[in-house]
Amino acid sequence: MTNVPIEGIIFPNEKPNHESPSNWKEYFSFSTDHKVIGIQYLVTSFFFFLVGGIFAMVMRGELLTPESDLVDRTVYNGMFTMHGTVMLFLWTFPSLVGFANYLVPLMIGARDMAFPRLNAVAFWMVPVVGILMMGSFFVPGGPAQAGWWSYPPVSLQNPTGNLINGQVIWLLAVAISGVSSIMGAVNFVTTIVKMRAPGMGFFRMPLFVWGVLSAQIIQLFGLPALTAGAVMLLLDLTVGTSFFDPAKGGNPVMFQHYFWFYSHPAVYVIILPVFAIFSEIFPVYSRKPLFGYKVVAISSILIALVSGIVWVHHMYVSGTSGWMRLVFMMTTMCVSVPTGIKVFAWVATIWGGKLRLHTPMLFALGALIMFVFAGITGIMLSSVPVDVHVNNTYFVVGHFHYVLYGTVTMGLYAAIYHWFPKMTGRMYSESWGKIHFWLAFIGTNLNFLPMHPLGLQGMLRRVASYAPEYQFWNVIASLGGFLLGMSTLPFIFNMVISWMQGEKAPDNPWRAIGLEWLVSSPPPVENFEEIPIIISEPYGYGKSEPLTANLRENSHSTLTSAD
Repeated sequence: MTNVPIEGIIFPNEKPNHESPSNWKEYFSFSTDHKVIGIQYLVTSFFFFLVGGIFAMVMRGELLTPESDLVDRTVYNGMFTMHGTVMLFLWTFPSLVGFANYLVPLMIGARDMAFPRLNAVAFWMVPVVGILMMGSFFVPGGPAQAGWWSYPPVSLQNPTGNLINGQVIWLLAVAISGVSSIMGAVNFVTTIVKMRAPGMGFFRMPLFVWGVLSAQIIQLFGLPALTAGAVMLLLDLTVGTSFFDPAKGGNPVMFQHYFWFYSHPAVYVIILPVFAIFSEIFPVYSRKPLFGYKVVAISSILIALVSGIVWVHHMYVSGTSGWMRLVFMMTTMCVSVPTGIKVFAWVATIWGGKLRLHTPMLFALGALIMFVFAGITGIMLSSVPVDVHVNNTYFVVGHFHYVLYGTVTMGLYAAIYHWFPKMTGRMYSESWGKIHFWLAFIGTNLNFLPMHPLGLQGMLRRVASYAPEYQFWNVIASLGGFLLGMSTLPFIFNMVISWMQGEKAPDNPWRAIGLEWLVSSPPPVENFEEIPIIISEPYGYGKSEPLTANLRENSHSTLTSAD
């Protein structure tokens, strides 16, 4: 499969001319090396994660008291809009794309992505999106204030009367982000389908690659809907068309269909690679083969397929007819079946294993616990009666953040610690890593668990002030939020100091099985001196079968038989 000529694709025998970065400055210049681009994504997205976190700190500070007394309400509206936007479009999406960029070619035995230049261009759109988003704070009227969902008619308001305003900039930035994501999706799908090493059939691919493939397929069929909706909204806002403006005969509910047709599956675009990270980490630190490898792989595809028919569960109270509510309640609940298969496989993998509670394993276990909780509340929200009762309340916010922070961000931390030695050639500090984990785990639960009783009691989301009876849980949530913010300090300290002065890492410090661990740390230019030939399935912990027939076979055989 690697010898099929396709115009524009650089295959291993063509050897693109990549130079290894010799200092940190080169990581922030134009490069077509997938490893450099991966680190560029990770560093850039983490910067914006900090920006989004600062917005969250301000909002939690405002919610410490029932009165709106910390920031102006328009500033508050802008901050919660930008917090949601930044955390989704500039943190979770690009950080996972960063890991995919770094790992996929290594994991499938390729020297680079299928379209290296397209890959680089897709990355450089991300800083442009960030600059536009942050720049909107300085235009008259400030940034967009309609939330990251931008429902009309609220998003069609333009009090300043200026053509260039925060909402227009927001829509342009989202459109650019969408184009970048589509470029990435085409690149990942082509790379995975066409550039796998000889012998690597689909059921010999690592599950991280399965997760990326499933997520990028969703991007390809879902993003056009969001892009179309954004362009139509932009036309309503700038040239006076009437697609969604009810004052001109438009239908604002139709925008919700465009928006959620992509934005609910987008949750799976984010979480499928994180599930795949769990599947990579649990076998390594349990010293056991992954339970049900093929079923777990197929479940990723099933989640991707079902995700396309669940979007209306966000619109139960948007005039949706009864029969549609029933249909989409059933389809939404169906997602729990392949998801439950994954959870069962992870628990079965851990069960009875020789657990090594290093920092990556702690973060993965913590994320799994919080995902199970998020899954239970997710099934509750898929039910029409419960969803109608808690619609637009903090119960939804709590569920959403258990998914996006408790599961996705904690899973990302697990991935960063796990692959840090491979990326930098240095070991991180376990002590600082465990301090980071416990602060983050406690802070996450203190922050987001109180949102559930708040929502059940009826506190609405997106507000800067509230009734005094809600203050107790809000104070707990704010203290948890501040602790969560503080938890990033030991992480930053650990990463910076370890990268500069940490102990040199061996090629395979975790005694893991996978092609990326069979090359030096950090990996050499073009990854492999010789393209590997795959002769067995991944995750063979405790078995004596080598993974490849020609790439450091002896050391790998010794490794597998020893465990």
